[in-house]
Amino acid sequence: MALGGLHLCKRCCFFLGVRKLCSDLQQSARFLHSANAQFSSVPQITFAASSTRGPARPVGITGRFHKPPQTETWKLTVCQYSDTTVVTLASRESQPLPADPAQTGLISKQPGHPEGSLFGTPPLPDSQAPLLDLDGSPPLAPFEEISEEEAVQIHAEPALPAASVSLGDYVDQSETLQQLLKLGVNLSKLEQRPNVGSMLLRLDFQADVKDRLLFLKDVGVEDSRLGAFITRNPFILTEGLENLRARSAYLRSKKFSRVSVATMVSKAPYLLNFSIERLDNRLNFYQQTLGLSTEKTRNLLVRLPGLLCRSLEPVKENLKVCELELGFRPNEIQHIVTAVPKVLTANKKKLTEIFNYIHNTMGIPHSLIIKFPQVFNSRLLRIKERHLFLRYLEMAQYDPAKPNYISLHCLISLPDRVFCSDVAKATLEDFELFQKTL
Repeated sequence: MALGGLHLCKRCCFFLGVRKLCSDLQQSARFLHSANAQFSSVPQITFAASSTRGPARPVGITGRFHKPPQTETWKLTVCQYSDTTVVTLASRESQPLPADPAQTGLISKQPGHPEGSLFGTPPLPDSQAPLLDLDGSPPLAPFEEISEEEAVQIHAEPALPAASVSLGDYVDQSETLQQLLKLGVNLSKLEQRPNVGSMLLRLDFQADVKDRLLFLKDVGVEDSRLGAFITRNPFILTEGLENLRARSAYLRSKKFSRVSVATMVSKAPYLLNFSIERLDNRLNFYQQTLGLSTEKTRNLLVRLPGLLCRSLEPVKENLKVCELELGFRPNEIQHIVTAVPKVLTANKKKLTEIFNYIHNTMGIPHSLIIKFPQVFNSRLLRIKERHLFLRYLEMAQYDPAKPNYISLHCLISLPDRVFCSDVAKATLEDFELFQKTL
């Protein structure tokens, strides 16, 4: 290095006797760096001193100083000289020199100057000598040994596990997981879904999660339901914010009120994950296929917004079942779907079993079924138990033109105690004993 090239002993300082070179070195540190190669390539002629006090003699270009057998040491000060000032570059304890350095002819002893000054020029005191550090502190080597005290002071964050079956191992180091827990998100459910855990770990709460949570609040999702919302649809956190706003604005443009949009998004968390083209396609399908008005279509989708998220094939199949297998006319299907939207997504087997039992076993016609279409939401076992109990009591009469008529509403919707007292005219204990015989 440049500074290393300048650290010469007193007996070699005569190589710096050219005052012009020393003046140039004073101008800038950049010149010192550029002159590094020049100084390192200059042959360093060394001298060997004999055991006597005679002058030192050179031993070669690559040789080293022979240490004389005396114990006296000299403090060397390499100075940078100019016409008016003397600047000390470095000071250090040198190797032992001859007993009388004046014999070398390099150090003159003049009155009024301290002993050992170079060329009769006094060096600056050590306290005033600025240290010139051209290269800065060298970096620590990766395998450098340190003391136990330094090792204790080293603080290392615990390493994240490369793989884990639980998100709990990452909660302490992930701000996103910590904030989601505060919202009430069930991480135990999310970690069981493929790729969801790694997706959450890649998200930054401030950059990715916070703005989307604020958007959901602006849409109308309640704070108490945010946790359940994210648990059901964590992928909302990866959707583009502009896309989410555009889809919400599309629903408002279709005359859905702000309250209706909030209800739809809360009931169907995946609603805003679908593109505007898909949402528009679903709206047109239900309005045209069912022959509903715009207002009835909106009411249908507000009550069951999942229709916008589901595939259309199961819906088409259920409509065919109602028309071909159950024998309902299109206007009757409209009435059933408007009253019970879940008929569009119900299991086909369940629909046919309930209809067959009510229509073929109990003898209830289509005209009475469409008056109470909620029967398709009931359990078949509940219908069987109550019908058989009424038949056991000889009270199973479902014709409105005859006395003691029992409607489907009274048969299905009433609680057991009310059904026994008001419809069957029996006690609850009798009904429970009858259930055990089935």
